[in-house]
Amino acid sequence: MPIAIIVEGKNDKSRLKRLLSDQIMILCTYGTLSTEKLEKLKKQIGDREVFLFTDNDPSGKRIRGILRDAYPEAEQIYTRRGYAGVEGTPDEYIVQQLEKAGLDAYIQYPPPETLA
Repeated sequence: MPIAIIVEGKNDKSRLKRLLSDQIMILCTYGTLSTEKLEKLKKQIGDREVFLFTDNDPSGKRIRGILRDAYPEAEQIYTRRGYAGVEGTPDEYIVQQLEKAGLDAYIQYPPPETLA
């Protein structure tokens, strides 16, 4: 089944694009979610399996809540509190979270020396 991951910003998206194959659609909320944006996301996602990967801050939690209502079956991927959002999370931790979500087959593992 095709997969889509929803993130907050373009930096989050570019961070994940480096770690995932092109088979995964990565979409951005750009920090806000209006009714129009949500409808646009729904059209883009279609029947894909949805994963939510937002920041562990008040804005990210608010967006996650809205998306969880729109996609109750979506898999939740979390970054650790203290990291500067998805974009500020170390590759190693992101890879662990993607593996935990069952996305191993789509991960483009960075060279071991970059994981720290």
